[in-house]
Amino acid sequence: MQDEAQSKPKHSHLEDAMAMVIGTFLISFAMLLMQQAHTLTGGTAGFALLVHYATGIKFGVIFFLINIPFYYLAYKRLGMQMVIKTIIAVGLLSVLTELHPHFIHLDGITPVYGTVLANLLIGIGFLILFRHRSSLGGFNLLALYLQERYGISAGKVQMGLDISVLLASTMFISVPLLVISILGAVVLNLILMINHRPDRYVV
Repeated sequence: MQDEAQSKPKHSHLEDAMAMVIGTFLISFAMLLMQQAHTLTGGTAGFALLVHYATGIKFGVIFFLINIPFYYLAYKRLGMQMVIKTIIAVGLLSVLTELHPHFIHLDGITPVYGTVLANLLIGIGFLILFRHRSSLGGFNLLALYLQERYGISAGKVQMGLDISVLLASTMFISVPLLVISILGAVVLNLILMINHRPDRYVV
């Protein structure tokens, strides 16, 4: 069985590159929906949105800077290849998030619909990145490390961290928007819990 698993073809560099572009594109569009709905997500992306709402600094700039300390964890625990892929993915997301408003303008999206759709897109984007040994840094790296080292579900870890970030945001958004944001975080992490199972899927 081990020889059979090892003989399975790995993703090519071209496939990894395409996956990072597609995954970050979906997630960056989700960030646009979040900003339009004025809701939050969890993790470092949620924290970056929170700082964006509070200061007006562009999300892409904040998100890129926040992730810098987490690259050390990726290097120590998950390997240099993971670090390189994560830096590229974070950079792509930061740039794409700032480019979307130049090509599309959203008028009148309800917070519930926008947040649920955004988290569905984030979940799909994360799955694409995870299957190609990449991530968006921050809590994603921590969740992947805990799953690979201790067998703790990445979805469960991510959900706990995401809800913690959302609860800390009560001073910046209203209670109804907070409830909607938590609903979105649950949707996102259910996608990860159901679909991101290394024991079922071989990369």
